Amino acid sequence: MKKSLFFFLSIITLLNVNAQTAFQNTGNVQIHPNGSVGFHTNLINDGVFDKNDGLVGFYSLDNYLVVAGKNEAIFKNVEIDVFDNLYLNTSMGITNDLLFITGKVVTPRNDTTISLDFLNHQLYVGEGDANHVDGYAKVINQGEFIFPIGDDNAFRPMILPNQVANSTYKGAYFREDPNSPSTFNSSFDTESRQKSIVKVNTREFWDLDGVKETAVKLTWNIDSGINALAYSVENLRVVGWSSSLGIWFDLGNVKVTGNLDEGTIESNSFIPDDYEIITIGSDASIVRGIFADSNRNYGISPNGDGVNDTFIIKGIEYTPNNTLQIYNRWGILVYSKSGYDNSWGGFSDGRSTISASVGLPEGTYFYVLEFQAEGLSKQGYIYLKR
Repeated sequence: MKKSLFFFLSIITLLNVNAQTAFQNTGNVQIHPNGSVGFHTNLINDGVFDKNDGLVGFYSLDNYLVVAGKNEAIFKNVEIDVFDNLYLNTSMGITNDLLFITGKVVTPRNDTTISLDFLNHQLYVGEGDANHVDGYAKVINQGEFIFPIGDDNAFRPMILPNQVANSTYKGAYFREDPNSPSTFNSSFDTESRQKSIVKVNTREFWDLDGVKETAVKLTWNIDSGINALAYSVENLRVVGWSSSLGIWFDLGNVKVTGNLDEGTIESNSFIPDDYEIITIGSDASIVRGIFADSNRNYGISPNGDGVNDTFIIKGIEYTPNNTLQIYNRWGILVYSKSGYDNSWGGFSDGRSTISASVGLPEGTYFYVLEFQAEGLSKQGYIYLKR
C-alpha cells in the first residue's frame, strides 16, 4: 500500500517559532497523487518540497500561519482556511487549483521577490474582499490570467490576456494615493503627465512587472472614485508612470465596459517593466467634448431656486487646469478664476467692483474659457437674469 506522504532522505522537526510550533523540512519531502497533508502549524522549508501531487491545506481557527524557509515549496492543489491569514516569508507555488475558504495570502509589499506563484495552474475559487492575495502574485506560462489580488479588505483583480510562451508576470494592487505610496522609494506625481492626460486616479494603483509585451485589463468599483475622473467611461485611459520620462503616460483604451460605478478597461500592449505603476486616468477628449458642445451661449438666474443659479459648463470639474474670465458689456473684467469649478453666480471680483455682495446687474456678459495645457480657448455670452 502506498503511503500518502513519502519521505526521502528527509529531516523533519517541530520548532517553536513566535510561540507557535512549526513543521520544518531540511531534507526531501514528496506528496503522492492521492495524498493530502494539512498544516495546522507554520511551515519552514529549508529542503526540497517541490515535486508534489495531491492536496495541501493550511488550517487555523484562531490564529495566523506562516510559510518561511530558504526554498520555495510548490504544491499541486492548495486550500486555505486560516482565520488570521497565511503569511508568506518565502514564495509558495501552486501548479493546479487553489481554494480560498477563509483568510488572505499576505506577502511583504516591500519585497517583490516574495509572491504566491501560479505555475500553469488551472483555476482558483473563493476569492473576494476577505479572501485574496494581499501583496504580490506571480503567473508563469498561462493563457488569460486574472490576478486574485487586493489590499486589506478591497479585492481588485487585474487581468492579463493570453500570454506568449515562457512569459512571467508579477502583480499587486495598492489602495493608496500614488502621490504618497507607502512601500516605494519614490512618489508618482499625478500632476506630471502627458498633455493628452487630464487626470490620474489618486485612490488606487497596481504594480505589474514583466519584461515581455502585454496588454492589461484593470477593474474598478464604486470605491475607486472613477466619477471624479470623467463623466463618461469613454474618456477613461489606462495610464502608467514612465520610469524613463518621470511622467504619467497614456497606455490606451482598447475596450471599456460598465459604468462609472463598476467596470473594466483594457490597455494597448506595453512592456510592464517600462512603467513603475499603472492606474486609471482620463484623457483630453473631455476638453474636446467641451469645445464640441455647440452651445457657447448660456443663461443664469441666481435666485436660489436650484435651477441655473450658477454658470455650469459640463465636464469642467474634470479639467482643473483652466482659467475663466468674464467681462461686462464695456469690456471690463468683472470675474476671473483659475481652476473654474461651476461656482460663478453673478457676482464680481473685478477691480471696479463697488459691492460684491449686491451682485452684478442684469444683462449680457462675455466670457473666455482657456485650457492652458491644450492651448485651447472657448468664448461666448452669458445672460444674467435677476
